[in-house]
Amino acid sequence: MSNATPSPETQQEAMKIAKATQKPGQTKEQTKLIAQGIEKGIALYKKQQKAKARDRDKERKKQLKQKQVDTTQVQDVTETEQSVSTSRNLLPWGLLIASWVGFAAYIMSNQ
Repeated sequence: MSNATPSPETQQEAMKIAKATQKPGQTKEQTKLIAQGIEKGIALYKKQQKAKARDRDKERKKQLKQKQVDTTQVQDVTETEQSVSTSRNLLPWGLLIASWVGFAAYIMSNQ
């Protein structure tokens, strides 16, 4: 945990909480110690929340990167399928034309 002093807002909030839970007969020094403990708790909570936010951000970036990779792979597959599809579309027509040319050549040679 860092040794930086808590913000004035955090100190005020901690003191407010410490005074709200103050017991009868409790000294000002005891209340200050309780407030310091609360400040440490708030600082720890903020630190944990920042770490969780960093982790969520890393996960979000990782998912975005994975989506981009997946999208690129889908585009590559689609382009490959289109080129295969084009060559497959030409194949039946090529075979049809070759068979007609072969049939015509056969007819011509038998006459």
